[in-house]
Amino acid sequence: MSEFSGFGRGGRGAALRQALEQTKRKPGERAVKTEGEGSMPPLPTDPMPQPPSLPPGAPSMPPTTPPPVRQEGRGRASLLQLLQQQPTPTQSTSPGAPIPMEVTPSRPHPPSMGATPPSATSISKKDVLPSEARQGSQGTRIQLKLNYVKMITTTEYVFQYTVTYSPVIDSNNVRFALMTGMKDVIGNTRAFDGSTLYLPVLVTDSTISKQVRNERTGDLVEVSITLVKKLYHEDCPHLMNILFKRAMKQLKLKQIGRNSFDPSGSVRVPQHKLELWPGYVTSIARKDGGLMLMMDVSHKVLRDESVLDFFYDLYAHHQHGFQEEATKQLVGSVVLTRYNNRTYRVDDIAWDKNPRSSFTNSAGQSILFKDYYKNQYNLTISDEEQPLLIHRPRKRSRPNEPTQVGALGGEERVICLVPELCNMTGLTDAARSDFRVMKDIAAYTKITPQERELSFKKFISNLQGNPAAMKEITSWGLQLGQDNLAAKGRILPQEKIIFQGRSVQVGTNGDFGREAMQEAMLTAVPLRSWIVICTKKDNSRAFEFINMVKRVSPPLGMEVANPTVKDLKDDRTDAYLQAIRESLHSGLQLVLCIFPTMRDDRYSAVKKMCCCEQPVPSQCINSRTLGNPQKLKAITQKIVLQINAKLGGELWSIEVPLKNIMLIGVDVFHKKGSRSVAGFVASTNRQMTRWFSRVIFQSEYQELMTGLQVCLSQALNKYHEANGTFPDRIIVFRDGVSQGQLSQVTDLEIPQLLECFKAYGDQYKPKFAMIVVQKRISTRMMALVGNQLRNPPPGSLLDHTITTGTTIKGFGGYDFFLVSQNVREGTVTPSHYHVVYNTSGLKPDHIQRLAYKMTFMYYNWPGTIRVPAPCQVSPVSSKWSDILLEHAVFPCSMLTSLPTWWDRACCVILQWSSQTDSSSSEKEKHSIKSSCLYS
Repeated sequence: MSEFSGFGRGGRGAALRQALEQTKRKPGERAVKTEGEGSMPPLPTDPMPQPPSLPPGAPSMPPTTPPPVRQEGRGRASLLQLLQQQPTPTQSTSPGAPIPMEVTPSRPHPPSMGATPPSATSISKKDVLPSEARQGSQGTRIQLKLNYVKMITTTEYVFQYTVTYSPVIDSNNVRFALMTGMKDVIGNTRAFDGSTLYLPVLVTDSTISKQVRNERTGDLVEVSITLVKKLYHEDCPHLMNILFKRAMKQLKLKQIGRNSFDPSGSVRVPQHKLELWPGYVTSIARKDGGLMLMMDVSHKVLRDESVLDFFYDLYAHHQHGFQEEATKQLVGSVVLTRYNNRTYRVDDIAWDKNPRSSFTNSAGQSILFKDYYKNQYNLTISDEEQPLLIHRPRKRSRPNEPTQVGALGGEERVICLVPELCNMTGLTDAARSDFRVMKDIAAYTKITPQERELSFKKFISNLQGNPAAMKEITSWGLQLGQDNLAAKGRILPQEKIIFQGRSVQVGTNGDFGREAMQEAMLTAVPLRSWIVICTKKDNSRAFEFINMVKRVSPPLGMEVANPTVKDLKDDRTDAYLQAIRESLHSGLQLVLCIFPTMRDDRYSAVKKMCCCEQPVPSQCINSRTLGNPQKLKAITQKIVLQINAKLGGELWSIEVPLKNIMLIGVDVFHKKGSRSVAGFVASTNRQMTRWFSRVIFQSEYQELMTGLQVCLSQALNKYHEANGTFPDRIIVFRDGVSQGQLSQVTDLEIPQLLECFKAYGDQYKPKFAMIVVQKRISTRMMALVGNQLRNPPPGSLLDHTITTGTTIKGFGGYDFFLVSQNVREGTVTPSHYHVVYNTSGLKPDHIQRLAYKMTFMYYNWPGTIRVPAPCQVSPVSSKWSDILLEHAVFPCSMLTSLPTWWDRACCVILQWSSQTDSSSSEKEKHSIKSSCLYS
């Protein structure tokens, strides 16, 4: 007789009894599975589970748990007897002891604490793939130090309650005051937002009530606290982050935005009128290694000049149209008020108001702005004619701020700021382009791994040495580890770069620049008709450059004919444009302009003409670049490589053992005040050197794409046209997605792509995977060599300890960190790869190697870059589409419906596949000439 005998039809009672008898696990423990129990199938062979929203044709995962054996009999008596042995929530429990209720290790109840809700990866541990299915093994070992500290829990649970009031109280300030009167019941340690209460101890297993007097009205209010659930510490990282920010305040750090900075440790850069505030970026999250505190060093750049100084300087250069120019440059920027060390976003400028204007304060009294600042902060305003800056809070404004009632659409609370009391933050575009400014700032901000490690130790020491700060942490059953984490990573095997004659092994630094200058290009396009435009002053440098091009081109495998040289009398922009117009003819392959100085307006005018008005590949060179004879050869070689890419040539390739595979890159370009542009690129050959591209225009700041099905369908048709078959595997690299948007990708974008396959028949079901690439992260990986910390070499990888190891809404997935770029200054930042969906049959080793291989395929740099090449190309394609649409030379429909035209336009980044054939329309043939988007 089976062990399920006598417990109901279908074994349901037996299954329930088995669950009741199962010993509860502590956080971090895994279930011990015996043979025959359900487990996740091996990743390379079995398809992953699908959510109900996916199309019916998508692969689905078979049930992992065998159905129970059907038995006869109901067996209610035995089941009830077992249920009576279990403790119930109504049993009395002493305060502070774990209550006998179900532990919820899954995503906690949506918090209303004002914090960011848990990310989509905070899900039940039962959905975590086993380590062998999400970790690789290839490569050599490397010892790494990480910017993470282990959070140790001394208590088991955090308790969540809901608070109600009778009569109902709407004011949060009154609610907080009432909660103070509950100290004898709940204690001093709490986190409360007005309705949801978190406590480190159990005060009731059901509901507890108390009469508390409202100090404002004198009435008694019944405050009821009801237990909702108990949580593991690692299941409520939102609460942990709130507690840690409280501890940061005890260190006298000022919170600006989401980070904390130390004004007392500021460093001045007087030669550039700048000031740097050192600070820290902190975040607590659940990782594979448990609850972790991520910490990193950050700097806030402040400018000595006030907004009023900025106005004075701007007026000196733009007396006509001053207000329009000031609004254009200032709106959207962030300013800092030193009297309270707070930052504000400038949303508008009130030109009709000044410090002598009045406003109504929170007490209902009318007061002048200048009097408010004098009384509140003892600040005297010197210029009483300056306009006021307007900040519109996205949330409720802080108390005691000078506010103004808006004139449009009812009452709009805004914060009015005096420019004289506001300091500019961040760097201007001019400062960012100034090499000396960036070099002087980098001396303080680019911290070596060894210096960063010392900063971590100092931060931990300061935190542990502050009793008030540690009380905020320890009172919740948390302790901070003594040192940042160490982990063993791997260095992936070195790759081979394929040129025309042979393949070369890449060094440990991931750079093959020397080989790229010596070996023949994979495919070279003869340059037979081109023109060089320069001033008479630069005529000699132009001929030296032409001679060098003729000299270095044959070793690179490129045939170059003599160009036509046009000398200009002056360097006016109109002179260059007129020379281009006069030289255009149907067979012209390239326009090369040598500028005496680099001016943005002249460069933009030439590019606009060559991209939009008269499509032809173009190359712009600064005359100073050609002035050093010792460097002329190396510079010319790089320019020849760029020219060949623009003409449709292939520079190099890399060995990809997978056959009949398509790689896709997706990203979205955002620009304030205009529509977002989504870029889509897809490989069309095995060497990953030819690509199909398409752009889609979306709403402003819309990150998720809604037209992927059309893009993929056209990419599949282009792949079939080039290879005579459809791809067997499709791998998508998705860039630009934040941690909180991972689940939205699975809900919106993946179903679009899977739905596309149904149009090609029931038999076409390619293996598919989507990988989200995140590069704007704060994780740091440092290599431990002896007793010294250094940047890890390209190919360094970590796929455990600080990874999440979770799935997204039922999709089998995992993540890893990869350092692919070589960094000589500062500390390297890895890229975070999330495999959110995978039915490709590829093991973690395969996907990790593939991602690393594609970082070699960016034709603008003979080495590795931070992300796979398709991720680097798609945002650039989107950006230039936005520029062309802004010029209104081509309508939006033309940009989105002519992938052939756009493929050639982006050829300097990667070699695009589409070529004109005899069936192309005249309009398409003309548009294909526009391949000059990059200098």
